[in-house]
Amino acid sequence: MAGRRFTRWGLCALLLTLASPTLAANLIIEDLALTITPPGQASLRLEAVVVRPDDGQRHPLAIINHGAPRDPADRPGMTARTLIPQAQEFARRGWTSVIALRRGYGTSEGSYAESSGPCNSPDYVAAGRASASDLRQIIAAASALPSVDPSKVISVGISAGGLATVALTADPPANLVAAISFAGGRGSTKPDSVCSQDLLVRAFATFGQTSRVPMLWVYAENDHFFNPALAAQFHAAFTKAGGIAYLEQTEAFGTDGHQLFSLKGIPVWTGYVDSFLRQQGLRPRATPLALDEPRVAPPPRLAAKNRDSFEEYLQAPPHKAFVMDESGAFGWRSGRRSVDDAVEGARERCGKFAKSKCRPVMIENQLQH
Repeated sequence: MAGRRFTRWGLCALLLTLASPTLAANLIIEDLALTITPPGQASLRLEAVVVRPDDGQRHPLAIINHGAPRDPADRPGMTARTLIPQAQEFARRGWTSVIALRRGYGTSEGSYAESSGPCNSPDYVAAGRASASDLRQIIAAASALPSVDPSKVISVGISAGGLATVALTADPPANLVAAISFAGGRGSTKPDSVCSQDLLVRAFATFGQTSRVPMLWVYAENDHFFNPALAAQFHAAFTKAGGIAYLEQTEAFGTDGHQLFSLKGIPVWTGYVDSFLRQQGLRPRATPLALDEPRVAPPPRLAAKNRDSFEEYLQAPPHKAFVMDESGAFGWRSGRRSVDDAVEGARERCGKFAKSKCRPVMIENQLQH
């Protein structure tokens, strides 16, 4: 594993609760709509979820920023709930975590504003700045939450959300004290291919000219969006221009290290996050809050080779469902907008292999009879 290397905001903050809060041991999960007003536009509502310690106190704010799917047709199906496991890890450490879908994703209102243009001449700087504009307004709106101490904010992003976070540090709100980018970048249209990657490197240099917020960057050895050599170019360009970034290049993770910032990757990436935040004096809690650890026996007809998948389901975010047919074929979905949506998605997945009707055997973490 490579060693650490150091080199060198009218906003409307109306908050509307959409659903009753959900409890996870020591944490509260709430669906919200954050109202923002992009420059020159009418107010828009963004799909969001807040995960916070269940202690009635105010906590510093961690904004969790999603990536962009390679297929634009996948944007409407995205949900903020898919990032709940990641948000929980920051909430466990004393942060109020807010996941918000930017304009053009999921049910968030407004047109998609982040296009970088054609593959042979992309404008990654404009795309990054458009994303960062949404992040600044998300931070302003989330800072009005009663569970937030707005004096300290961190931004955490994955992939295109990582690049958005880098762009945010180049023109940051005053309360942004640190930022983290997991596999940050844009323009990967297929494995191991990036549109005009030299222009992406230049974009990092552009952002580095004015970025002075301490950052942690994490890229895995087997990232098939942005490989280690390209990540090193991003880092060199950014820090040479004056930006501050700690680069961690990790060992291979799964079949594509781009998925490191995930539920399965928690045992790995939290170590880097803890070390970085400790160095910055940003550890609200020395010991993370405990989480529920569901202990449910797998369905009897589930093959032994699929038990790991069931264990992953138990840890996955709500709303979720696990379905099976009589032969043992199964499917599950998590992080959906409703339980009904999760059941429908799980049945669709199960149906690809089933010999009979797929029925729910578990909804959320409750066995079905």
